[in-house]
Amino acid sequence: MTPISLVGPTPADHESSSRLEVLLREAGLYETSDELAAREDVLRDLQAIVDRWVKRVTAQRGFPDGMAEQATALLIPFGSYRLGVHGRGSDIDALVVGPSYIDRDHDFFAVLGGVLAETEAVTELQPVPRAHVPVIKMRFRGVQVDLLYAGLCLPVVPRDLDLRDRSVFRGMDLASARSLNGVRVADELLRLVPDAGAFRTTLRCIKHWAKARGVYSNVMGFLGGVGWAILVARVCQLYPNASPSMLVPRFFKIFTQWKWPNPVLLRDIEHDDGGELALRLPVWDPRRNPRDKSHLMPVITPAYPCMNSCYNVSHATLRTITEQLQIGNGICQQEILKSGPGGAGGWDALFQPFQFFKAYKSYLKVAVKVAGGEADLREWKGWVESRLRQLVSRVEMATAGMLLCHPNPKAYTAKPHDLHCTSSFFVGLSKQQQQPQVPFDLRATTEGFKQEVYTYEFWRPGMELEVSHTRRKDLPSYVLDQILPPGHLKRKRAAESSSSPPLSSASGDVKKVAAAGGTGSVPERKRQCCPSSILSGSWH
Repeated sequence: MTPISLVGPTPADHESSSRLEVLLREAGLYETSDELAAREDVLRDLQAIVDRWVKRVTAQRGFPDGMAEQATALLIPFGSYRLGVHGRGSDIDALVVGPSYIDRDHDFFAVLGGVLAETEAVTELQPVPRAHVPVIKMRFRGVQVDLLYAGLCLPVVPRDLDLRDRSVFRGMDLASARSLNGVRVADELLRLVPDAGAFRTTLRCIKHWAKARGVYSNVMGFLGGVGWAILVARVCQLYPNASPSMLVPRFFKIFTQWKWPNPVLLRDIEHDDGGELALRLPVWDPRRNPRDKSHLMPVITPAYPCMNSCYNVSHATLRTITEQLQIGNGICQQEILKSGPGGAGGWDALFQPFQFFKAYKSYLKVAVKVAGGEADLREWKGWVESRLRQLVSRVEMATAGMLLCHPNPKAYTAKPHDLHCTSSFFVGLSKQQQQPQVPFDLRATTEGFKQEVYTYEFWRPGMELEVSHTRRKDLPSYVLDQILPPGHLKRKRAAESSSSPPLSSASGDVKKVAAAGGTGSVPERKRQCCPSSILSGSWH
């Protein structure tokens, strides 16, 4: 894949990159040596737990004592930690690689899950065995850990196992293949980028931007860590000698202009050779697989079996991602590139949070309620969050695309009251300009969504879901407490009592970018906020 330019950085570019890195450090995107040591302690202690677990299961299977003593399972970190872009508060993605006789459902989720439940260092334990990639979620000494499992078709796992060898997939089930791919993709990413240091700094920057702008969440239909990493790696390939301060503006320029659904590839897709070593794992190929042809934003993982890391992206989330890329490109062109040699003012503007609750006047509130404690809320909220993409698609389909949805990845949780816990997601509603003022009755649409959610395999009495229309001025106080500065809520209520408007309808970042170069927020430029009069009632 031929580079676009081989030009390297000037002294001013180096200075700008240094200033960018200072901003990233100030934002907590780098760990201290003590924090890194604590993270390594977590991995070491988890490995010890996994070692004891696999020996116990081996002995229970009736294998000879010598085999039980030698039994091993590997604990391999991947994700941001393996890529070297983890920061303060980052979670740890880790893969357990076990022998052929270990059963995922019983031995991993039930037995190892039980061991972890009895471990003092473990809190917020949440097994998710029916996920697309089955996972045990937990906190280990306060560090969020997502633990996956892959079973090899081998009676003994070698300590020097080479995961780059495709033969590790032989006899492996699809869930294990998906789990194993996280490690292989991270290693292949680092192998394919020309400058790992520039890649890491640029990726930290883009992830920081994506989280600030509300477009970082794979489960909600945006991009997760792997998707953003592949996009950054592609830009690094196109500009192999560029510094981070050069790569970031080029990132926004390239993907603002990208013609989706053309795929983003770091290398040619690797298929089975059809011989004796054919593994017949599903590989992304829209020519052969009708489902792949329907993908809106193909960002293809570089390791076999190549998959679309962004298969969850919908029309609504692609529209939002595109809008935010356009705003980011406008800031880069108007502020960063024109700020002068070594200028850093533009970097601050790039990371300004998206003011979600100022961008719209009407919202769908999806309230997740449980009659139990926080553990039940985490479980039920996680399931509802995984289904919210369906609500967005249902609403836009039911209104023939006239009503546009913008899901917010963040959940807002109220303080528990008498063991009743509530957490809410919000979907911004707007309509395109020139649309007639017709009412939308979404009661049947939201009721259908609720019925789908209530099919949850582990649903229990007390797990409830409410979907309703709410206006910006009627947002719950527990939401306002989390989005407004301290003391602002009291001033707001005082203002309401004197009939003052509650919140400005314009977003500060929208005004700033529009003044810089006319690249304001698309909701402000192309849409009209959805007034409550076009919605029929509220739904419960």
